Amino acid sequence: MHHGLDKYHLLILDDLCYAQKDQAETSVLFELIAARYERRSLIVTANRPFGEWTSVFPDTAMTLAAGDRLVHHSSIFEMNVESYRRKAATARSPRKPRAASDTDSDTSTA
Repeated sequence: MHHGLDKYHLLILDDLCYAQKDQAETSVLFELIAARYERRSLIVTANRPFGEWTSVFPDTAMTLAAGDRLVHHSSIFEMNVESYRRKAATARSPRKPRAASDTDSDTSTA
């Protein structure tokens, strides 16, 4: 089914858990993972740990089977760091001006 993708030694599936998948999408994804299992390389990035993938995919059994194939013979890198995209966006956004009541100075007179 995925013969066209078979010519690539490495496929990268980025942000796999970004959006919930329907049954048809999950089936195609599982077929892709199964077809590449022990034959070709696959890099998968996800913003959720494996334990939460069942909330993204509608078929729990298929999700577990895909996860099993993905972790077998794999190296898993868990990155618990701030998103570089969010960090860059925060750096670009203008700061809100502070209200007078937010200042730290004590200007009370007696």
